[in-house]
Amino acid sequence: MEPSERITACIPRLRRYARALVGDRAAADDLIQDTLERAWSKFSQFRDGSDLRAWLFSIMHNEHINQIRKRRDMMSFDDDAHDVSVPATQSDGLEIRDLDRALQTLPVEQREVLLLIVIEEMSYEEVSVALGIPTGTVMSRLSRARERVRAYMSGTPLITRLQVVK
Repeated sequence: MEPSERITACIPRLRRYARALVGDRAAADDLIQDTLERAWSKFSQFRDGSDLRAWLFSIMHNEHINQIRKRRDMMSFDDDAHDVSVPATQSDGLEIRDLDRALQTLPVEQREVLLLIVIEEMSYEEVSVALGIPTGTVMSRLSRARERVRAYMSGTPLITRLQVVK
């Protein structure tokens, strides 16, 4: 399979991950475009036999971090930015909205790991390679992310769920 076909085959997964990661369709499309541009320009650095998907997610991770750094000064956080209009009778829509909000409250490092493992079904080792972090860090970030999402979805403040250990 040609490199262009292999990269093209990964686009739906990149799109799904980008949209869940940034929470905004337009920003996700920009992230995907930047990722693909970088992948094409750096394809000579890709090692045959290694995981193309992990390589692309690694590029996307780095591009996302770069975008955050660029926007840090210009961006102001708006709590209403992620509101979704859903009729009150659609409980599934409300649950999805709540889950999206829970994901958006996670620190970027935890959200990345959670999305790659849960949505993209990557292994701990694949996530470790894609994000350039140790496998143990992947596991601890995943655990903390899951706990935060559970707390948010149950309506229980996280601080009340933590126990003091002496």
